[in-house]
Amino acid sequence: QVQLVESGGGLVQAGGSLRLSCAASGRGFSSSRMGWFRQGPGKEREFVAAISGSGGSTYYADSVKGRFTVSRDNAKNMLYLQMNSLKPEDTANYYCAADTVSVGWHPDRPNDYDYWGQGTQVTVSS
Repeated sequence: QVQLVESGGGLVQAGGSLRLSCAASGRGFSSSRMGWFRQGPGKEREFVAAISGSGGSTYYADSVKGRFTVSRDNAKNMLYLQMNSLKPEDTANYYCAADTVSVGWHPDRPNDYDYWGQGTQVTVSS
């Protein structure tokens, strides 16, 4: 069982930065593949970024590549998303997710993740 709690969301002007955090509790964080997803108003949930258990492999949606950076600290059971050069279209509720069981991992597929946080709202004003 893994519990995930996101924080760090807020209101920021276009071009600004935010750092999201996801605190994980329970067993197996360091072996879990972790992802960030977001869901804007009237939109489906979409993949943002993901990171392997060791942190050695990262994956990004094309829309955030070069602007967002995903990282993790396994000693602290923490996942992060550094978001720079924010745009109004980045406005969404951001969720962290953990994949603890998949044999073959598809980082961008929500169904591969078995634990989800409650989300943190990010609003980017123009």
